[in-house]
Amino acid sequence: MSQYRIQYAGEAEKVYRGMNSQFKAQFDRAMERTLARDPYGHGSTPASPGQEPTRRLATVAGAIVRYYISGPPLLVVTAVQIVHI
Repeated sequence: MSQYRIQYAGEAEKVYRGMNSQFKAQFDRAMERTLARDPYGHGSTPASPGQEPTRRLATVAGAIVRYYISGPPLLVVTAVQIVHI
């Protein structure tokens, strides 16, 4: 299975940069174990049922992540929103 690259855009990037270092390390590991390996799995759901299946929602390390999947040829998961309390 191919590995997807994880990137952050817009609001997700701001939230990601604002995470404390301990949670960020945990979140990074969880993103690599889950969405980077299989962005359609791990309990993810379409962000808008019946719409584009490449726009998804998943819970990762206790945070809700809204993301888009692109590829091939480039395999990228772009997080656009992270809800982390």
